[in-house]
Amino acid sequence: MRSVCMATFNGERYLREQLNSILRQLSTTDELVISDDGSVDNTWNILMEYAQQDSRIKLLKGPQRGLIQNFSHAIEKANGEIIFLADQDDVWLDNKVKRITADFAAHPKRQVVVSDLVIVDENLETIYPSYFTYRHSKEGWLNNFIRSHYIGAGMAFRSSMKPKILPIPEDVPMHDMWIGLLGGNQVGFIREPLTLYRRHDLNASEIQTHSSFQQKLTWRYHLLVSYLKRKWHRR
Repeated sequence: MRSVCMATFNGERYLREQLNSILRQLSTTDELVISDDGSVDNTWNILMEYAQQDSRIKLLKGPQRGLIQNFSHAIEKANGEIIFLADQDDVWLDNKVKRITADFAAHPKRQVVVSDLVIVDENLETIYPSYFTYRHSKEGWLNNFIRSHYIGAGMAFRSSMKPKILPIPEDVPMHDMWIGLLGGNQVGFIREPLTLYRRHDLNASEIQTHSSFQQKLTWRYHLLVSYLKRKWHRR
């Protein structure tokens, strides 16, 4: 069984396209866990419509404490052996679930997989054909602590990591950085684009990309402190 965890908030514009791209790849035993963080547009109505038609959808009211804790809530409720993360406004390419599942099967020790993405605009027109190439992405814990390429839109991880991941600390910069770093040296990159990754004014990840150098240093300090506390606590 596999789980896809999606965090939604005021995502009505692109939501149907993303839901359709995910659901057509899931088996009858898989689940799509969606935590909505108090949307005030038509997002909840769209989700209710889909949930009534598809029993694989598990629809949750989010904690209304922001994106990171909304993802944390969805992950907590996920039951699959492999857990995928999904943004509300992207589009998954048709072989994504199959390709990532096969990668986990081929690498039994691998804890986290991050696949490449095509960066697109609002109309799905290509801006950059490869996120990894654009960001000069490299594997390795230290490389990704300095400059994270652990992007949630391309991320999946084994459910055995949930005790390490949860609860996600309030002061880490992003949930995907946290999960990737906790994967240690068992994080694999699939250098094949499996997602159309929308970049636009409403995209929450834009905040991280355009933050100041001082803010990034502060985030990494909090990230390292939280990481060491979690590692020490689990000994």
